[in-house]
Amino acid sequence: MPVLRARGLDVLRLSGVRATGHHGVFDHERRDGQEFVVDVVVHLDTTPAASGDDLGETVHYGVLAEELVAAVERDPVDLIETLAERLAGVVLAHRAAVATEVTVHKPGAPITVPFGDVSITISRERA
Repeated sequence: MPVLRARGLDVLRLSGVRATGHHGVFDHERRDGQEFVVDVVVHLDTTPAASGDDLGETVHYGVLAEELVAAVERDPVDLIETLAERLAGVVLAHRAAVATEVTVHKPGAPITVPFGDVSITISRERA
């Protein structure tokens, strides 16, 4: 989202958040669960937080990480695309967040050939 940087927004990255979820289209995925890995980029203006040294004026990344894990762990869905939308909503619920990119990795996806990773990345802005 280069336009957001041009608007003077800063970037907060939170990478490699791991959680077990029961997402997928197959019965064994729903039953057994598997690890999902989440990366988020949050676009925000950190000027108010930095100038006042005020955590309340930014996105608390510790809280965000806990919220992302909780969102992965609840309510199974079929698609990682659906999960990514849910996670984008979690990020954008933070007042300071203007936009986000969310990547959901499913390293244990039921693919019958050797592979390194499967992931989806979405970009969303506050309406």
